[in-house]
Amino acid sequence: MKYSASCHCKKINIEVEAPERLTVQECNCSICRKTGHLHLIVPRSHLQILSGAESTTLYQFNTKVARHYFCRHCGVKVFYVPRSNPQGYSVNARCLEPVPDMTVETFDGRNWEDNAHTLSHLTPDPDATDNKP
Repeated sequence: MKYSASCHCKKINIEVEAPERLTVQECNCSICRKTGHLHLIVPRSHLQILSGAESTTLYQFNTKVARHYFCRHCGVKVFYVPRSNPQGYSVNARCLEPVPDMTVETFDGRNWEDNAHTLSHLTPDPDATDNKP
């Protein structure tokens, strides 16, 4: 099924392919807890940026593997390249329109090193290595 997502000001618009019934992760790491990102992790080939790539600004910290893209106008993070799945994207399920039916699972990102492997199955797209939007 195809979903649409956008930032608050609608400058960034994406389309994402995912199951009709979604399972998303709520992470308790420092950045996810503060931004409220609900993770819908998909292979890179399942996300298309329709407009607004030029409106993104990049934030990285610590290992710099994760690539957090925020709208430089409204500050909303619609998607990013997660450290746990650098060959895919994590779409903020809170940005999907209309809000789909979803199950929210907790993910212990505070203890990331011990738990990251539990997410690796979500992006089985080995041909995608470029992690730019």
